[in-house]
Amino acid sequence: MDSEPSLEAVGQALHALYNNPDVSGKEKASVWLGELQRSVYAWQIADQLLRLHQSMESCYFAAQTMRTKIQYAFHELPPASHTALRDSLLEHAGKINAETQPVIVTQLSLALADLALQMASWKDASLDLIQKFGGNPHQMSFLLEVLTVLPEEVNSRSLRLGANRREEITKEFLKASPMMLQLLTAVIEDPSCDEKNQIKVFRCLGSWFNLGVIPEHDIVNSKLLMVPFQVMSNNGCPNMLHEAAADCIVSALYSCYNCQEQLLLSQKLYQGVVTLMEPYHMSVAMEDTDKSMNYCRVFTELAETFLEPMVTTPTQGLGDLSVLELLLTCVGHHLYEVGEISFNFWYRLSEELYQRSVQEITDVFKPYIQRLIVALCRHCQIEPDHEGIPDENDDFGEFRLRVSELIKDVVFIVGSSQCFTQMFENIKTQTENTSWEVIEASLFVMTAVAKNLLPEENEIVPLVVKSILSMPPTAHLAIRYTSIKLFGELCEWTEKHAEYLDAILQFLLAGLQEKTLSTAAANSLQCISTMCREQMVSHFQGLVQIVSALETFQLSNDAAIGLLKGTATILAQFPHDKIADGLRQLCTFQLLPLSKLIEEPMNNPKQGSPHDPTKWLDRLAAIFRYVNPKVTNGQVHPCKPVIQEQVWPVLSRACDKYQGDVRITERCCRCIRFAVRCLGKQSADLLTPLVSQMISLYQSHQHSCFLYLGSILVDEYGMEAACQPGLLHMLEAFCVPTFKLLEEHNGLRNHPDTVDDLFRLCLRFVQQSPISYLQCGMVEPILRCAIAACSLDHKEANASVMKYLSDFLMCATKKEEKDDFPLRQKAVKALLNDHGQALVHALINACIFCLPTFMTTDFGEVIFELMKIDRPTFCRWLETTLKALPKSNSGGAVTATHKQLTDFHKAVTSAEHYKEVSQALRDFTRLYR
Repeated sequence: MDSEPSLEAVGQALHALYNNPDVSGKEKASVWLGELQRSVYAWQIADQLLRLHQSMESCYFAAQTMRTKIQYAFHELPPASHTALRDSLLEHAGKINAETQPVIVTQLSLALADLALQMASWKDASLDLIQKFGGNPHQMSFLLEVLTVLPEEVNSRSLRLGANRREEITKEFLKASPMMLQLLTAVIEDPSCDEKNQIKVFRCLGSWFNLGVIPEHDIVNSKLLMVPFQVMSNNGCPNMLHEAAADCIVSALYSCYNCQEQLLLSQKLYQGVVTLMEPYHMSVAMEDTDKSMNYCRVFTELAETFLEPMVTTPTQGLGDLSVLELLLTCVGHHLYEVGEISFNFWYRLSEELYQRSVQEITDVFKPYIQRLIVALCRHCQIEPDHEGIPDENDDFGEFRLRVSELIKDVVFIVGSSQCFTQMFENIKTQTENTSWEVIEASLFVMTAVAKNLLPEENEIVPLVVKSILSMPPTAHLAIRYTSIKLFGELCEWTEKHAEYLDAILQFLLAGLQEKTLSTAAANSLQCISTMCREQMVSHFQGLVQIVSALETFQLSNDAAIGLLKGTATILAQFPHDKIADGLRQLCTFQLLPLSKLIEEPMNNPKQGSPHDPTKWLDRLAAIFRYVNPKVTNGQVHPCKPVIQEQVWPVLSRACDKYQGDVRITERCCRCIRFAVRCLGKQSADLLTPLVSQMISLYQSHQHSCFLYLGSILVDEYGMEAACQPGLLHMLEAFCVPTFKLLEEHNGLRNHPDTVDDLFRLCLRFVQQSPISYLQCGMVEPILRCAIAACSLDHKEANASVMKYLSDFLMCATKKEEKDDFPLRQKAVKALLNDHGQALVHALINACIFCLPTFMTTDFGEVIFELMKIDRPTFCRWLETTLKALPKSNSGGAVTATHKQLTDFHKAVTSAEHYKEVSQALRDFTRLYR
């Protein structure tokens, strides 16, 4: 927007946005208003609209604009204008009354809060606000809103306040806390305080608890602390108020993360939570599920807060295990959604017990976990009138999946065998009249723990297997479905008990014939084929017949691929002279339909259509991925003739035909990749035609999968001196169009897969043929590209760049036993002479301004390797980079003091391990975000 628009123009655009029946008119208005909000003129326009107060729409737009400008574009304002902006916002806030729309109040509150947090010259903002608005009942709603969002915005990523400013703000909050508590107490005790204001009080108190800025001695002596418990104890309490009170208690408990240091508050909260047991039972009796869930949230947070004392000193003090009784009561609720709230606690409990590995303590929790599993089994029962198999994609199916994961996590506490036995007892004790859903749920839990059973187990599992195998054909479909899945999970046990293999296979083959059971049967057949591959050799031809008829079964493509995986794994056990025939059979079933599709005139088939070749490509890839026969030196690979004579010509034609379709090309490359990996060095005859075709296709279509396939070839042949010139030629041919693509506007961000695969390719060169790579003409532009890509906030792509840089730098530090170390070191140092400073600048600035904290570990490794090459020079590069960093932010707050900069420099340059560098980076970046 080149010039400031008139208020009349803004008013017309807002009218069009909210009132114009013409959709295109609305869209034009929306685009124009968006441009206005991004422009520098938005500040003045928003202020004027708020003053005019013409309509709800204009006031909302103005308040929302003001909020987003302060949040994202505060740097546009000169520091001298900050005070005027504050005074203007306070003036607008002063005009808020009972008629002001809540959305406008919220946006103005956020605008004022974000300004207060960023404006370093506004000291004690929360105290100022309390003093300015606390005496006016008409302003109370707004004041409570501001005091709520202030702590919430402290850790906002978009504000990037920095650790120093956050520390300063926290001290101000602690100072203001007594007055805030006094204000909230006065509001809640006022006879005229309605539900709306009570909710606001609880939200505000919870917000300050979450930030940890309420001193313990202030809150434990305040009558305010018990008010949420009193509200939750009232059965007639409105639901929204009940939820707000629960949220407040949960926040209070969350603030006691170190309950031993906040003993008084922890004890007082514990006493309050215990009083909620009776109201919980009342909510169950009254079938008020929302309230039951609120109670369960509170009980769960109490358990999580006291987790450490529970596992350190169970049954003593804060480790009182009656908290678990509260949770198990909730898990016993007739609705699974209530008990599900507690799942995170059970995960954490199992993790703590597993890490500590003290059997005496683990045994203390055994009876609780047994009761938990029994309750979960009951919740997993399908409705009695359900027909067919369980739906794994609806809400209940997803709940059962979470139950399965939870049981796998906690079962070590009670023992897998004992759990399995307990579930079998459920089935055994059932009478003929017992509902089928009880049996199915027990089998479901057994399936969750089956993999953890010792393969040598010889008491319960045989009884279970015999029981399933003797099941009548009239058994409910869901029982047969879960039994099939159980057999898949018992594959390790079956390998040690081959006498049951034939009967189990017959059971699975019967399931394969039924539409609803076929996919589960195929998956279990895959598990057994893979695990029992030696015992399955005699069944290979039977599996080939199944593979030949895959299209007649109602299988998902993933299940069909799984069957091929199992079959290919068995084939690899055959003598070499038999493998080629078996492989030819398996491949022919895929190649014939694929060849027919290639002959068709259609080049861009729709995904999933009958003309889509990806189904056959995926199946071929699965075959080559899992046929891995052992080949000794001098032996011809048994798969070589099939791949060279039958498979490669078809795949080559597929690459040409579908070159414009990235989805299909990726599948072709994946298939070729596994074929090359299967043959290893014996794929050499394919190297020249493959590389030529890849180079040719990449000039027209920059599909990154060609770069990835190139990295596979370098991995296989990079150490072969005769292959290096051709591979380097491939790299150069790839780099020219790749750099052109990445140099476009936002090229790196728009093509993260290309970045990822390019640096995987370069990494393989560094690992397999470092000298020839370091001496080639592309190494310098690739390094420049890597420096530019340091700031790319794509996890996988950035990790590949960092791994490349790390291994590239290791060429100058890792001597190994090779005599080319001096050449490697010289080449790397020469490149760093020109680009070392730029690399350090890019690494540090990317960590501070562009990337999430978890990505700094990789950067620490690169910096550490860089430092090992020439520590004194690196020290100078780092010092130059740190001197160029901004000393304060747009709000005038100090980002990093001279001492903090010096400490960081010292921490990095004196580090003896890359983890120390990563930790220093993590601590340092907090100063800027």
